[in-house]
Amino acid sequence: MALEEGITRRIDWPETAFLHAAIPGASRDAVLLLGVEPNTRWRTFAAEIIDLARDLGVELVVTLGALLADVPHTRPAPVTGSATDPDLVRELGVLHDACRRNELASVSLWAAVPHYASLAASPKAALALCARLADLLDVELDLDDLERAAQTYEEQVSQAVATDEETEAYVRELERRRDALGEELDVPSGDTLAAELTRFLREHEERRRQEEDEEG
Repeated sequence: MALEEGITRRIDWPETAFLHAAIPGASRDAVLLLGVEPNTRWRTFAAEIIDLARDLGVELVVTLGALLADVPHTRPAPVTGSATDPDLVRELGVLHDACRRNELASVSLWAAVPHYASLAASPKAALALCARLADLLDVELDLDDLERAAQTYEEQVSQAVATDEETEAYVRELERRRDALGEELDVPSGDTLAAELTRFLREHEERRRQEEDEEG
């Protein structure tokens, strides 16, 4: 709800947009969903997306997101995620649960963003997500602009952090922890996720054949 000139009210309804894009060098296209999570009627929202995915012949649903965490802005954004799995899906939300029930393969990737810089958009997180997505889909993405933006972001946040000794010391401690963990916070490799998805699709095909045999 917004006021115009302090008198009349205007309702700005949230909207979800679907965009189509070809992936250079790949045998598949991409359908991009841009929108906000609904506050109500999640089941209806998820059902609409699943129906559209079926109509378009979508083979894999990938959701991308970010979460606030105790991570330093001076290191690559760690990414966590999972592929379709009944135990894991329960923690991923309504949409992934709907994908599982409709036997549609899905993957969720999340990048960690420094909580002390939560008000600034993080191109580092976007860069990490895009790099993981390219690895998962086995495609090449032009990430030059994101890499430059990530470098500028790091420099600007570092300048802001340097103005407060306490925050600067805290960031150094986060850097020490991150360096000690190495790659432990990162998502499994694209090969691991792909293998899990292959297993899921194979089991789905076997169930379909069994159902056809029983009906025959």
